Amino acid sequence: MTSRTTAGQWRRAASSSSGDQAAEQLARSPAQLDVLVLIEHLSKSFDGRLVLEDVHLKVDRSRIVSIIGQSGGGKTTLLRCVNLLERPDRGSLTVAGKSIFSGDRVVCRDLARLRQTVGMVFQRFNLFPHLTAVENVTLAQLRAGVPEQVALERSVHLLRRVGLAHRGVAYPEQLSGGEQQRVAIARALALKPKVLLFDEPTSSLDPESTAEVLRVMRELAEDGMTMILVTHELPFAREVSDWVVFVDGGRIVEEGEPADVLVRPSQLRTRAFLASYAASH
Repeated sequence: MTSRTTAGQWRRAASSSSGDQAAEQLARSPAQLDVLVLIEHLSKSFDGRLVLEDVHLKVDRSRIVSIIGQSGGGKTTLLRCVNLLERPDRGSLTVAGKSIFSGDRVVCRDLARLRQTVGMVFQRFNLFPHLTAVENVTLAQLRAGVPEQVALERSVHLLRRVGLAHRGVAYPEQLSGGEQQRVAIARALALKPKVLLFDEPTSSLDPESTAEVLRVMRELAEDGMTMILVTHELPFAREVSDWVVFVDGGRIVEEGEPADVLVRPSQLRTRAFLASYAASH
């Protein structure tokens, strides 16, 4: 950052950001749906072990897709391929109408711009410990060329959006796990992404913190943010998702509307997974 954000700057930005128009970026567009993420014939291996095999997935704009399945089944690897945090071995990836991977080559020429388009919220927060909450949200904006005052006011607005208006000058070590994850969500929203990826965002949280994070995600869903979630929270997936994908052994075993996959699954493997989940909850 170009300078430290003082408590005084925080208060001034907080008082002026009420008129910020960032909320409009989260509003549901009346435009017709179009394909925002398209994955075709995607495969990926680690040390000779195939973890994704011939995966096809389409995500329409303003839709929420939940990816479920047992640990080690390939869910997170699939998610990380969408913004090339993992490089596929072969297949094709198209994001917002632009090809980013084709055949066996990365064809995206600007990974930084891709990761502005495709924001990600990590399982372990990944906040900078030496920066306050508002500085964590502001930093990427400054690096993207956003003027400092604009970036600060947007950060204040987004922290208010996730219920943390009172925690802007707190450091990560002073925040609960749920608060840190909400700062991470605000940071991901700061660059106005077209799609958000969530990698098991509540897996390391206690029940109360989980409820806080799920509330924010529910509000994002209501506002029309396109999201791809890897989650073990099946009731939440059923509530907010437009589409549920069950991944097992690196392949998509079953996909469809939540009621079809989570209530009336057609595949034996899906039924076994859901039975195991029900027995453990």
